[in-house]
Amino acid sequence: MKSSREYITSYLQYLEYEKKLSKNTIKAYDNDLNKLLEFKNNLLSINNKDIKEFIKKSNNLSTKTLAHRLTVINSFYNYLLSENIISINPCYSINMPKIPSKLPEVLSEEEVDKLLDINLVDKYSYRNKAMLELLYATGMRASELTNLKLNNIDLDSCIVRIMGKGSKERIVPINDTTIKHLNIYINNYRKEILNKKDSEYLFISNALKPITRQGLFKIIKKECIRAGIKKNVYPHILRHSFATHLLNHGANIRIIQELLGHEDITTTEIYTHLSNETIKKDYEEYFPRS
Repeated sequence: MKSSREYITSYLQYLEYEKKLSKNTIKAYDNDLNKLLEFKNNLLSINNKDIKEFIKKSNNLSTKTLAHRLTVINSFYNYLLSENIISINPCYSINMPKIPSKLPEVLSEEEVDKLLDINLVDKYSYRNKAMLELLYATGMRASELTNLKLNNIDLDSCIVRIMGKGSKERIVPINDTTIKHLNIYINNYRKEILNKKDSEYLFISNALKPITRQGLFKIIKKECIRAGIKKNVYPHILRHSFATHLLNHGANIRIIQELLGHEDITTTEIYTHLSNETIKKDYEEYFPRS
């Protein structure tokens, strides 16, 4: 009979090869399951009462962290159930802790304009301009941008092919301004940054390697300081801003879902709340009798 650790390994392999989850996600799942293994070393003998006791002992965790851990454990036992290794999921009847809804922060359109108003003086500023224009114009994730290859961009057709979560490809249009700055970067400065080296990746770092998420984060931070933006800005905030601004200008929620690559429309619907907040704020500010 396999050990609990071997069952965890089988589950993680299933997540990697069948579900196509990222290495970071799998690492997080492994960490959560190890916490359960520390609590009880035989995971096949755990029952509903044990899970409740495990939750009690995890009361030092935030609601969000605990909810994530329980989701992982529930998923693990559903996997064992599907493989006929167990006959009942010990997480049955366990209520997930309610996570207080928190709307993501967004930049105003004026703040985005300031952020993208980069002083173009050298090869790196032209790269940063093209990169941030593309990030905002498509709403792609930071990981999707850093993994972009040169052949993912079709400047003639004004589209970008984005490889999203679960290796699902989506095609997103690019506006004329972004096309213009991509053209300048690709044709005039990308080869200069590479310095006679070769790379299939679109955006190249100062170290002549593909730009990393950490590198992208630092660039955005630097440009925010330059633009005088006080908000805590990170790459994903441009994704939130992209969706919210589209919605404010009348875009259909289903179209936004497709552009963002969301599987479930409920994930996209958070932006309707953001948009409603904007409408309420503008109403209170500009309506004469408010």
